[in-house]
Amino acid sequence: MTTLWDTTGSAVVKALSAERRAAGALAFGLALTLVVVVDEKNVAAAENAATAAAAAHPCRLLIVVRRQIDAPHPRLDAEVSIGGRLGPGEAIVMRMSGRLALHAESVVLPLLASDAPVVTWWHDEPPTRIAFDPLGVFADRRVTDCASAPDPLAALRLRAADFEPGDTDLAWTRISGWRTLLAAAFDGRTDRPSSATIEADQADPSAQLFAGWLRGKLSVPVDVAGSGKRGIQAVRVAVADGEIAVTRADSRAGTITRPGVPPRRLPLRQLDVGDLLAEELRRLDDDAIYAEALSAWSGVPDLTRRSGHREHIWQDPMEQPPTAAAAPVSAETGPASAAAESGPASAAAKSGPVAGGGD
Repeated sequence: MTTLWDTTGSAVVKALSAERRAAGALAFGLALTLVVVVDEKNVAAAENAATAAAAAHPCRLLIVVRRQIDAPHPRLDAEVSIGGRLGPGEAIVMRMSGRLALHAESVVLPLLASDAPVVTWWHDEPPTRIAFDPLGVFADRRVTDCASAPDPLAALRLRAADFEPGDTDLAWTRISGWRTLLAAAFDGRTDRPSSATIEADQADPSAQLFAGWLRGKLSVPVDVAGSGKRGIQAVRVAVADGEIAVTRADSRAGTITRPGVPPRRLPLRQLDVGDLLAEELRRLDDDAIYAEALSAWSGVPDLTRRSGHREHIWQDPMEQPPTAAAAPVSAETGPASAAAESGPASAAAKSGPVAGGGD
């Protein structure tokens, strides 16, 4: 491991090359570059999650820690390792202070693995608009987590307003097991459901996305009924001869009940953040099903038909901090008004794979 204090981006690139030579290999089978954006207070949790995901998907791990952006002088401290505490692959932790933290792409771009897709994950509260952050603009996939926001549902509405193909959210990944079991419960049935109910906290973004998915797929009214417990507890679908239900038995299993059929207990594990991130890294194409569910819930139409192209919009948080309150949205009409362009200026930065100069 190489630790660099008050260094430069060029020195980090050279340190990575030296570490690769010392490891006895000139090239690694990298499937992608994973860029993690995190605040200092959450670095340990982000590192643990990213390490778990990187163990399942060989990648170059770039952790960008933005700290003290109001510091009078820019500073970069970096830790470069291969096969160290952050897993078997290549990992670089970069702590950026001062104005450099607002221009992290100047250091990150030369470190991207050549000809490999780029995934950017914000471990903290998602950006108001991804176009404000160049680390999201140049990525092929962009992963947020609305559950980390002070107001998760407002953050989810902003994700609909700002959506472009390639976006996803861990609130959606959390219901993958629920969707799988519910789909399995309908095997062999041809009747049409009449309504559905999800038992969960009404402020849970995963429950709301689940409701959007059901509404779009079944074309029936879906109610999210408060359960008084954290997370989704059950989903119940009314059918002609009774009710189809998936209920959580414990943190590892769920139970499927259907009319005339004995209950079945099947795996329904509560995944931690590292497992959720690894699940998202399994696919690097656009998630059209997520877009459809987000559209059905928010009321913003045709999300899958958006261009997938973003241009960087310069937004100085020291002058005008973007906040969720600055984008008026409505749960009934959807966040169409929040889709308007904002920011004093923009610089072209096409979204898509970028070949880095780090090799």
